[in-house]
Amino acid sequence: MIHIFVNALAASAGGGLTYVRNVVPQLAERDDVQATILIPPALRREMPAAPNLAFADLPPSRGVLRRGWFEQRAIRALIRKSGADVLLSTGNFSSWRPGVPQILLSRNALYTSRDFREDLRRRGEHRLLLETRVKAAAARWSIRIADRAVAPSEAFAQELRQWTGKPVACIHHGFDAEAFTRDPSPLPDPVQQKLAQAADALKLLFVSHYNYYRNFESLLRALPLLKQQLAPRPVKLFLTCRLAPGANPGAYDACSAAKLIKELNLSDNVIELDTVPYPLLHKLYQAADIYVTPAYCESFAHPLVEAMSSGVPVVASDLAVHQEICGDAARYFARFSPEHLATCVTEVASAAQTAAAMSRQGLARAAEFSWRAHVESLVYMASELES
Repeated sequence: MIHIFVNALAASAGGGLTYVRNVVPQLAERDDVQATILIPPALRREMPAAPNLAFADLPPSRGVLRRGWFEQRAIRALIRKSGADVLLSTGNFSSWRPGVPQILLSRNALYTSRDFREDLRRRGEHRLLLETRVKAAAARWSIRIADRAVAPSEAFAQELRQWTGKPVACIHHGFDAEAFTRDPSPLPDPVQQKLAQAADALKLLFVSHYNYYRNFESLLRALPLLKQQLAPRPVKLFLTCRLAPGANPGAYDACSAAKLIKELNLSDNVIELDTVPYPLLHKLYQAADIYVTPAYCESFAHPLVEAMSSGVPVVASDLAVHQEICGDAARYFARFSPEHLATCVTEVASAAQTAAAMSRQGLARAAEFSWRAHVESLVYMASELES
């Protein structure tokens, strides 16, 4: 039996949370793996109890500048104490000399994205640009020192190979339709009411907290065009965030998006739902007519698989990652073109047969992703390193 120490301390939002919520239960089901898990305390209550799982505790540290070095030292001690054979680092950064072979999961495409850097310059976000450059240097160094580096898509793996000159394997992130739809609870009443008020409208959905690289502004600029092209049918865009200061993780300022909504007279068209609990997201997807993502930077994009599994047609920006994940099950538009985005949405919304065919293709494509297969590949890689 191999013993894997999983460092998922950085899982706090988005794809990091999705990863932990799906991978840990898969590890719990295996009889050939012992796992010690390091995660934020708030996630503990969501994790399964299993005889082959143990959870490590990291003492609190003081001060942001000291935290990185403190965690490096503390994690090495925890690995020794656990007796683990292999370290799985899930948060883009390697541990320095952990004392055991290390697999690094690299999944933050911001560090290699020219579009993101240019966007930060346009916005005058010089501090965030500097912070990104520093983290990018650490991420590149991390790939170079890890015994194995893994990316969640082949498109992103290829970027990392060119960026670092090191081998990077692709192990697709997974999906478990049964687990995703397990919770039968209804959506919160305020969400149900907003959906009911849009019963006659074309309901577009975008699942994301606000950040720059998800390119909200291009989507918002497409809405006036959609209103014209689909009139008299109303158009409603549902967001799982609020475009308000302090309402989203990270340092991203949503004021420009909120201002754009007012300038384009879209207050009646953009519905800010705030965060919808993850176990209930499947019900929100099922209520939508089309899932739209204008992101200009991604390494995998779980919501695309979630949307396809829910039978929702997908319209996505023309990223290589999006095309790898969705294949023929989506329509693609130039990522910074509101006009092209509106044209693609109109084509899908105006042709019931096209939408139905996309739904069928999406269901088949989503079924190809498996968390069980993802964990199987990681365990196999860990076993190779341990031996």
